[in-house]
Amino acid sequence: MKNSTILISAIVSLFLFASCDKGELGPVMSTNPNAPSITAPQDGKSYMLTEEQAKDTLLTMQWDEPDYGYSAAPQYAVQMGSPGEDFTSPINLATVNKTSYSVIVEDMNNRLLSAGLAPGQQSNMEFRVIASISDSLQQQVSSAISLQFTPYEVIIIYPSVYVPGSYQSASGYTTDWSPADAPALESVNSDDTYEGYVYMKNSENQFKITAEQNWTDGDWGDTGTDGSLDAGGDNILAPDAGYYKINVDLNSMTYTILNTDWGLIGSATVNGWDSDQDMTYDPKAKIWTITTDLTAGEIKFRANDAWDLSYGDTDGDFNLDAGGDNIAVDEAGNYTIELKLSKAPYSYTIIKN
Repeated sequence: MKNSTILISAIVSLFLFASCDKGELGPVMSTNPNAPSITAPQDGKSYMLTEEQAKDTLLTMQWDEPDYGYSAAPQYAVQMGSPGEDFTSPINLATVNKTSYSVIVEDMNNRLLSAGLAPGQQSNMEFRVIASISDSLQQQVSSAISLQFTPYEVIIIYPSVYVPGSYQSASGYTTDWSPADAPALESVNSDDTYEGYVYMKNSENQFKITAEQNWTDGDWGDTGTDGSLDAGGDNILAPDAGYYKINVDLNSMTYTILNTDWGLIGSATVNGWDSDQDMTYDPKAKIWTITTDLTAGEIKFRANDAWDLSYGDTDGDFNLDAGGDNIAVDEAGNYTIELKLSKAPYSYTIIKN
């Protein structure tokens, strides 16, 4: 009888333990959750973007939720990348908590232009979705899809300050000391740092910086000639004739001026990388030009026969990048080359004659 009682107690304890253990385990997470799968739009679809439809929805991307083995609330990152780069430098379009993402024409157009796509030309971009539920769990990455886009050209208006001075009428900027006619310095990053190029035909030029194209919204000069900007301060002196690069930093209230002469250099030029081929400034067209024989090779633009200030083209979009990649010349010939620094983005043309 005693042994029967012990046996029954053991069975009851085992049953209670199993019941308790089953309740504590709860749902079991999948050790190999599937990645999200993009279901729309269809791989290879093409889009023609137009300014007239700028506020319309361009596309809605949709995808399946990964199966984690229990009810989860993943966060999704939608990324865009250039073909063949395997998302080494992805553009993050959005982070959402649902399985879809919509983008309007205007926003996508700006993204595409910022990525270096040429307006009016069809180009491919790749897209993927990354799902994550916590930092401790591996992210699930979808297969990429490729979409084709033809963006439209947008004229970007950058924040600007202006450079009125005594040089204007002689240098092709209409009226002396007129902010309305003065060249602009632009802030391409909208961070209160400005730069631009200003041609001054004669020597002993004086100028100031204005916040707007008038004298009523504030101006800065330099009292003490120490490189610091002072509200309503003394005129700033540019002692020599030339083509000045002017930088203004309204965060630190400082400025710099640099007189520049521009040249072409590279393995494609007559003297290779040893010395520059001088360019000529056209004050009417406000561009630097050169017509010269080139061989197959590479070129760059640089100022003052030195590497302190140079421009190349990193993205191959004919917009210049400070210190950027060498520009390829595919075949030998006689070329006319233009350097355009009068407004951002700085650019160039290279035409075989």
